[in-house]
Amino acid sequence: MGFTCGLVGLPNAGKSTVFNALSNAGAKVESYPFCTIEANIGTVSVPDPRLDRLSELFPDKKKVPTHLGFIDIAGLVEHASEGEGMGNQFLAEIRTVDAVLHVVRCFEDANVAHVTGSVDPLRDIEIVETELLLKDHETLGRVLKRLQQEVKGKDRSATARLAAWEKLVDAVAEGTPIHAIAVEHCVEDLIRETSPLTAKPLLFVANAGDHEEDEHVQAVRLAAQTRGTEAVAIR
Repeated sequence: MGFTCGLVGLPNAGKSTVFNALSNAGAKVESYPFCTIEANIGTVSVPDPRLDRLSELFPDKKKVPTHLGFIDIAGLVEHASEGEGMGNQFLAEIRTVDAVLHVVRCFEDANVAHVTGSVDPLRDIEIVETELLLKDHETLGRVLKRLQQEVKGKDRSATARLAAWEKLVDAVAEGTPIHAIAVEHCVEDLIRETSPLTAKPLLFVANAGDHEEDEHVQAVRLAAQTRGTEAVAIR
């Protein structure tokens, strides 16, 4: 599929609506939570004038554009890392993507239920972040046990890797996403192997519905800034 982006967020944040706008896939959209049960997958070709020109120069060659994939993943709720909601399925599917689009609800609509009862972008962001960090901590913990066994087995190269991995585990336990951590070279292969959720590039999508930019959207922009990433608003 090429580069893939996974859309995540709380139920009824508007993930499927954003997914349809990006991919024109026609995924089902409802006003109740967990409308998306299995992941929706869509692809779009990426316009490239260079490819068009090459196709003109070599018309006998097949034109194969680059594709960008989107995966609309089931809504995440508190304790998803422990299996609540569609938790385990969601967290398994997100490991396959290259980047994360975190859709945050910024619109008020009495006809669209909010799983926590009110619109609060910062709270919602923290719920999703916490669940991803908890799952990463669990994943890193399994690797930590493996490295500890390797050190006991007199594997000298494992000593440095263990020390570096312990620092990583501690940082995640303190709430630091992996993409914000300077990962030591000796454990980069383990990061690629385990594909932690918070190691992926992140973009916030403030779903403002039909509303103009307001304090909710500004809150998402500020959250993105403090996390060293970007935010875009859609209506």
